[in-house]
Amino acid sequence: MALIGSALAVAPLLVVAMPIAPIAVSLLPLALVFAFPNPFLLCLAFVIFSFFRIHEAFPALNPLHIPQLLALATLMVLCWQVFLARSIRTFWSRELSVFAVFFTLVTLGLPLAASRPTAITYWTATYSKIAIMTVAIAWLTRTPRDFALASRAFVFAGAAIAAVTLYNKANGIGLVEGTRVTIGRDIQSVLGDPNDLSLVLLFPLSFATSLFIRRTGWISALFGFLATLMIITAIIATQSRGGLLGLMTVFAIVGSRVIKSKAVLISIGVVAAIGLFAVAGISGRSSGGAGEEGIDESSMGRIYAWGAAWHMALKHPLNGVGVDNFVDSYFAYSEHWDGHNHAVHSTWFGVLGETGFPGILVFLFLIYTIARSAFDAVQRLDRPEAPASARAMSLALLAGIAGFCVSGTFLTQGFTWPVYVLLALTTAISRFAKSDGDLSQSATDIREAE
Repeated sequence: MALIGSALAVAPLLVVAMPIAPIAVSLLPLALVFAFPNPFLLCLAFVIFSFFRIHEAFPALNPLHIPQLLALATLMVLCWQVFLARSIRTFWSRELSVFAVFFTLVTLGLPLAASRPTAITYWTATYSKIAIMTVAIAWLTRTPRDFALASRAFVFAGAAIAAVTLYNKANGIGLVEGTRVTIGRDIQSVLGDPNDLSLVLLFPLSFATSLFIRRTGWISALFGFLATLMIITAIIATQSRGGLLGLMTVFAIVGSRVIKSKAVLISIGVVAAIGLFAVAGISGRSSGGAGEEGIDESSMGRIYAWGAAWHMALKHPLNGVGVDNFVDSYFAYSEHWDGHNHAVHSTWFGVLGETGFPGILVFLFLIYTIARSAFDAVQRLDRPEAPASARAMSLALLAGIAGFCVSGTFLTQGFTWPVYVLLALTTAISRFAKSDGDLSQSATDIREAE
């Protein structure tokens, strides 16, 4: 299983080096036959391609339409396993219930959106798939082997994107403002925005550091260490302040599990923060650099966008302007117009503006719920006899959620993959931690009785 997961992750690199697309397509039926008894592999591959945009980072894969094929195959196999073979036990949880409420609010807002076609298109093409796959990931991620495979696959994919980022930086490809690196900007890729690229890189960082810290084997530890260095360097190359803040938050959470002295941890954090911002060259950015007096242009742009989101919520308190409608509605609600519509650059204000006050309240409760579940899982699995892969996953998720909360203040993540993958995996690890803890307690009780 681990070898297969690694093969799925390394496939893009092989395709770039050796274009063998026809052979890959001819092997697809065989892969589907193998995938029926192993639906988790399909689900994991779909998440990696959809979130990391592997096919856009490696353009040779674009004509294959891999995300669409994987989505159809995953749903087909999942339906087979759940309804016909009945080999997967479905369940529901508090986390999924809160998400269901939020998803319902977003859906009910579609007919009331400022631009119904825009909202419906995004819901159909992206958000509905995210919702389905969130439940699928939670159901399919069940065993320590699944946790190990998911962690390594995320880290491998993150390292692959980091490698392309560093290559582009070294060769001056797709630079924004002369210094900020991107990927696939010429094809309008999601990775074509340096802030979004830093967000994609931030997600696997928590898994990479967790592999190293939790020492799930020396090969995994070395792999996690090298990937961590690559991803950090790539995030620095984006010069994204939100990405750097998220990076520091991830290390603060992971460091708190290793360094017991708060004074030492804070001292290291302060020095690291100063060093990171200096190395990233934030002061030399065309926007948001040290050359701008007072509040820089980038910061003012965010303040204007946040103000527009607030006005959207005041005007439409129950439903906002609709999912994916912020940019198109910016002109009508902003107090400052420079001739261009702008993104909100904040998860919280983005959700507020697009779903109204009920939406942001439920979303905040969703984040609180998964953060509490992740912390509980870390506590339950913090014992030597717990599976190392599960311990690593729980720590990675807690760090990832914290990084999301901090970077989310400056990056738009409310309706994109990261938080929902974190939600699904947290649901899975929480369920595993509770069942594993119950079994361990039962075994302890039996030993004491004897």
